[in-house]
Amino acid sequence: MVKAWLAGVMLVTAVTAPVYAQLTLDLSHRARDLHPGEVVVLEVRPSEDLALLSATAFGNSLNFFRTSNEVWMALLGIDLTTEPGSYDVSVIATAQDGVVTRRSYTLSVEPKDFPIRRLSVDPSFVSPPASVIDRIQREARQLNEIFATATDERLWSGGFLRPVPGDSTSSFGRRSVFNGQPRSPHSGTDFRGAEGTPIKAPNAGIVALATDLYFSGNVVIIDHGWGLYSYFAHLSSIAVDEGSQVKQGDVVGDVGSTGRVTGPHLHWTVRLNDARVDPLSLMTLFPQAQ
Repeated sequence: MVKAWLAGVMLVTAVTAPVYAQLTLDLSHRARDLHPGEVVVLEVRPSEDLALLSATAFGNSLNFFRTSNEVWMALLGIDLTTEPGSYDVSVIATAQDGVVTRRSYTLSVEPKDFPIRRLSVDPSFVSPPASVIDRIQREARQLNEIFATATDERLWSGGFLRPVPGDSTSSFGRRSVFNGQPRSPHSGTDFRGAEGTPIKAPNAGIVALATDLYFSGNVVIIDHGWGLYSYFAHLSSIAVDEGSQVKQGDVVGDVGSTGRVTGPHLHWTVRLNDARVDPLSLMTLFPQAQ
């Protein structure tokens, strides 16, 4: 009689014991290459709905958004001067029941040799006079403050529009030598364009800066949110005001040759969490629908 009662207790316990499914994460990435200056899309496919997802990579926090097919995506940038090697992406996922799962994902950055370009420019842009040094330093601090700020809201969506019809010169990362003196590598991509060609916003955002800078001439910087910025330089004219909202395709200015240049063209720099990345990489990963 006692044995039968014990068997019944064991049977009840086995039936009523809760069974928890373990949260699993399928991690992958998309990129043109894993080289310095590239944009990388980190993709996370969870086995169940998540309450929260976060990650860190290259010392920065990543922001995720969910796509229509329930894939979580985040953008990260490999800065132009990143050394080759293995870099960990730390991912933390919280399930709806509060259970936390941690995963690590490795990105192997390969070396890349950038060519050297030699240009002749006005000597005042190579060895600036003492009267403009304070201005140059002030403008550099202003740019650093802008690019170090990540707006909480994601303002961009969909693909990125080519800002001008002209072809790119694939100049990103080239080591610049002005009038025989080495300078910083070219942190943007140049696009061919005649003086006065309208420049269109590649995606939605807020104008963070619209002014004249010593080296870059007339510039417009668009904050696309979440640490993603478009920086347009050497404009002949500016068509937007600081703080104004722009939609994809809005004209923000015209192609020109102001600042340190050798002729009319559009210089487009993209900053992603302060990493200098090639705009062509961004357009490849998020192409504009035709």
